[in-house]
Amino acid sequence: MDTMELGLDGKIAIVTGGSEGMGRAAAERLARSGARVTVCARRKDVLERTADDLRKATGGELLAIAADVTRPADCENVVASTVRQFGGVDILLNNAGTSAAGAFEKVGDETWLADFELKVLGAIRMSRLVIPHMKQRGGGRIINVTTVGGKAPRAQGLPTSVSRAAGINLTKSLANEYAADRILVNTICIGLVKSAQMAKRAKDGDVEAHYREIGKRVPIGRIADASEFGDLVAFLASERASYITGTAINFDGGMSFTV
Repeated sequence: MDTMELGLDGKIAIVTGGSEGMGRAAAERLARSGARVTVCARRKDVLERTADDLRKATGGELLAIAADVTRPADCENVVASTVRQFGGVDILLNNAGTSAAGAFEKVGDETWLADFELKVLGAIRMSRLVIPHMKQRGGGRIINVTTVGGKAPRAQGLPTSVSRAAGINLTKSLANEYAADRILVNTICIGLVKSAQMAKRAKDGDVEAHYREIGKRVPIGRIADASEFGDLVAFLASERASYITGTAINFDGGMSFTV
């Protein structure tokens, strides 16, 4: 049986928000495919445990750096440390972010600013720092995590739906600007994916029952496993996706009303 070779062996990746959930799953999938991976997140203890677990599970090279992408110096440290340790950067997954959704009149300036700082400026900072290294290496991949709400917002989904719309625009803008440099930029618009954030909302601590109930809202009948997100990241980062750029892919089991 033929297997699709991804061509990720020896590639160098940075995953923000890499300690849990989707970020962890993506880091694991990239490491299993032979990439050397830097994972960064705010909580040093959780991050280092994750890196240890992934080293044991994959046999891969992982670098863990505690960082907050709302701090420019932290972003600079992540990229500089990665280049020092591994020799460059080929892949960036901008995954750092949290869910923030409320009614318009109840969302204050501080919440708006914090959301943009984390989700939009965080991605901007990290992209700006890695692009020169990608140019030196003859190309690269930037994958931004956004949401289907960035295309088709629901009521009381602010500020996330607006910041994610900005992330989708950023994706297309960078794709257009850097296509000639063979830096491909895409965004994964997520719907419902199993995560620590979602698990915390389970009533009586019954996480699986919570997931089953939420899954009823999805046409495909369930919510996604983080490993499925990791597979999509690995494909977009791979040589097999060399003609895909400027695209916003719905990863939502059919939930979104937009294509």
